Amino acid sequence: MKDLERYSRQILFKPVGREGQERLLKSSAVIVGMGALGTVISNHLVRSGVGHVRIIDRDLVELSNLQRQTLYDEEDARENLPKVIAAEKKLKKINSEVKVEAIIADLTLDNAEDLLTGFDVIVDGTDNFMARYLINDVAVKHGIPWVYGGAVSSRGMFAVIKPGETPCYRCLFPSVPAGLGETCDSIGVLSPITDIIGSFEAVEALKLLVGAESNPNLEQMDIWYNSFLQLDVSQGRNPECPTCVHHEYEFLDRSSDQQINFASLCGRNTIQINPRQKAKQDLEKLASILKNNGEVKGNPFLLRFMPDDEITMVIFQDGRVLVHGTNDTVKAKTYYARYLGS
Repeated sequence: MKDLERYSRQILFKPVGREGQERLLKSSAVIVGMGALGTVISNHLVRSGVGHVRIIDRDLVELSNLQRQTLYDEEDARENLPKVIAAEKKLKKINSEVKVEAIIADLTLDNAEDLLTGFDVIVDGTDNFMARYLINDVAVKHGIPWVYGGAVSSRGMFAVIKPGETPCYRCLFPSVPAGLGETCDSIGVLSPITDIIGSFEAVEALKLLVGAESNPNLEQMDIWYNSFLQLDVSQGRNPECPTCVHHEYEFLDRSSDQQINFASLCGRNTIQINPRQKAKQDLEKLASILKNNGEVKGNPFLLRFMPDDEITMVIFQDGRVLVHGTNDTVKAKTYYARYLGS
């Protein structure tokens, strides 16, 4: 048996106790996304003694991350370390008894089931809607509880999804939001809100792992304007939910209209991103937000957005996007998620 002294203060907390601590040491969690939320969640779970923590992310550490992504430092940014590699090094120093497993990957329908199954809980550290619908499909299909969380600007929310017991994510959010999605890169974010939401997600994961009762609410808050809202969603299961009622896993299905097609355009150093569900974009509104992050030019039919000297994004009215300057699909996805939010 591992030395429990390091967890003595947690064991003194009666809802955990020695039995709960021993359960944590034998438990496993997978965290998708190692940005602001993921770094907070992983820090708490590793310090709490969750026996096996898998961390998944596709991105590198950048200087602009350091304002809110609490496991990283300037050296990580200078070395352009993958986030999961930088995080793994820090987490292993925090608790060498925990198995920390770093996976450099973009979560897709091709790998989601392999990466997420076999764990006791999935925790959301992502920053885009499509990844959450994909997590939800895997979680419901395989009966794995998961914790949803999101934060942008000074606002955040979280909820616990227990397949077969609570509404699933698709019940709460039936459709992928059409049009513009707000992201940290388009409207900013305060680091305290990511700390707060990540901490709430971590404690809900701990509750699931020790067998305690989880929060039945969808919790929403705005820490700048001091507003807090609890929505009891325990009875909110949609009797016609495609996912948890009809067991149609559209985000794991290549033929589904929910999928986004990413294709390299031969010889053009360009990735085309083409949502199969078309939604007319408000180009004027989108331009007003994107101009804070780079040069924007446009006409009634499209926008040309240049976030840096390397990449140009051409956004059409129907939602199709051309990412000029790369043939790397993962890189194109990163830019798409960063500025368009899905």
